[in-house]
Amino acid sequence: MSDIALEAARLMDMLPEADQSFAYEFIKKLVRAWDPDYTKTTPQEAREIAEAEAGGFIREDEIDWSDLSKYAES
Repeated sequence: MSDIALEAARLMDMLPEADQSFAYEFIKKLVRAWDPDYTKTTPQEAREIAEAEAGGFIREDEIDWSDLSKYAES
């Protein structure tokens, strides 16, 4: 989590419970306005996707489900 998100959470935690609920609902509205279909990625998600794609993959039908140890990274 970014430093600014941690600071926002810390500040929200200082508010009375009713105001915390208001702040939470406001943040939800901001996120939905930014990405109403939840299809955009955050910079961290984009990095994780790129790493996963660059790291190779194994097709599900090629996995030996009875011996998963051979797929563990060394």
